[in-house]
Amino acid sequence: MATYRRFFNNDYKYVFITMITNNRIPILLDNIALLRSSFKYAMNKYSFEIYSAIILNDHIHLILKLNNNHDYPEIIRLIKYYFSIHIKKCGHAFALPTLQLSESKIKKREKGIWQRRYWEHTICDENDLHRHIDYIHYNPVKHYNIAPKDWEYSSFNKFVELGFYEKDWYNLDDKYKINDLGVDYGE
Repeated sequence: MATYRRFFNNDYKYVFITMITNNRIPILLDNIALLRSSFKYAMNKYSFEIYSAIILNDHIHLILKLNNNHDYPEIIRLIKYYFSIHIKKCGHAFALPTLQLSESKIKKREKGIWQRRYWEHTICDENDLHRHIDYIHYNPVKHYNIAPKDWEYSSFNKFVELGFYEKDWYNLDDKYKINDLGVDYGE
């Protein structure tokens, strides 16, 4: 079994994260309150800020601003854990039957809600940070053909208020330039 090594850069405090539901189950928007509670749960345990974010039906992109760069694997674990153990309490009937879970997932007491792994990228400079923020905010156009200003599950409007974007920012001609960060984020 491969051992995954994470890169921790103590000089820069931002990390880009992508988390995807198992088999891309479209459950996140229907359970947005629970997802927000999951973020709050992790924030009560670790000191970090969600600097930029987009929530889509089956995946999440985040830029976390960390006080301790070594915390983000545990932060992601807590978010997934809280969401997974509380989803059934919300009465959502999507849950995969235990018979569909692999023996390995059953052994590890996984619920089959999230993909095991997540994508992370340590942001290395200001330009990298801005490219990833653009990538996050362009996702409603990419997936749903909805303008960023009209997608409520995003940090875009916060960035407009701060003066980083014009309200009508985006251009369909920019789709490939913005969405090509040179790596595959599991989409």
